[in-house]
Amino acid sequence: MEEDTTEAEWDELMEESWTMFDAFQTLYVSRFLLITTFLALFVYFKILFRPPFAGNDTFKLFVLSGMSPNKADEWAIDGVNEAVDVAHAFELESDLPEVKLFGKWNLQEVNFADISLVDYIAVKEKYAKYPLCWTLPGCKPTLAESTVKHLACSLMMRGRNDGKKLMTVRIVKHSFEIIHLHTEENPVQMLVNVVINSGPREDSTRIERAGTVRRRASLNQVSKFEVMWPLCAGAREAVFRNIKTIAECLADELINAAKGSSNSYAIKKKDGIEFT
Repeated sequence: MEEDTTEAEWDELMEESWTMFDAFQTLYVSRFLLITTFLALFVYFKILFRPPFAGNDTFKLFVLSGMSPNKADEWAIDGVNEAVDVAHAFELESDLPEVKLFGKWNLQEVNFADISLVDYIAVKEKYAKYPLCWTLPGCKPTLAESTVKHLACSLMMRGRNDGKKLMTVRIVKHSFEIIHLHTEENPVQMLVNVVINSGPREDSTRIERAGTVRRRASLNQVSKFEVMWPLCAGAREAVFRNIKTIAECLADELINAAKGSSNSYAIKKKDGIEFT
């Protein structure tokens, strides 16, 4: 009797477990079907209510000009190309007003004495770029960023100045005005000359990783640390125990570096790196 009772209980337990398994399977299948249905409906309505010319420059043209998508579709179907003056619909990039740095300094007049550095010194960009590929392998965000932005960001190093970009931008603006008063030249042109003159040209760098020392060449001559950091460090050291402001010291540093004078902190660091 005990063996029969045990077998009956075992059979009952197995039936309950299979019932629970079927219930869970039905639940997961229903969830999967529900999610698939929602995704199918989302894609269907996305395609159904997709505006005409979506993702096309023509659609952007009509949206910017204030024309509704339906009217734009009718205009495209009828082929009345002369009905809308495209030139007045929106401003093309070529028709945009000339963008100047701080509203004063023309970026298109900047010339490069060293033609090999044209691709590495970005000063003619109309908009500041903030690339999001710092962690991607093979990415060179340094080459795409504005040199003036590099200077402002280097002034934030380090400690209590971290994050105070508005303050550093005001310092750069004031120093550019001082440079223009002293030299009567375009400060952006002066900054380009500074980068060309004070960029150290070193053959290789010792890089130690996991106990192995390898010598690798630097990315380029105008990297952020090699050029902008000595300029800002020299201006920061000169301002201590001095009646001059940081903008005046930065202007003096840029003027001396553009001339290649040994009074510049960046030129001294460059000579120290190259001769060692």
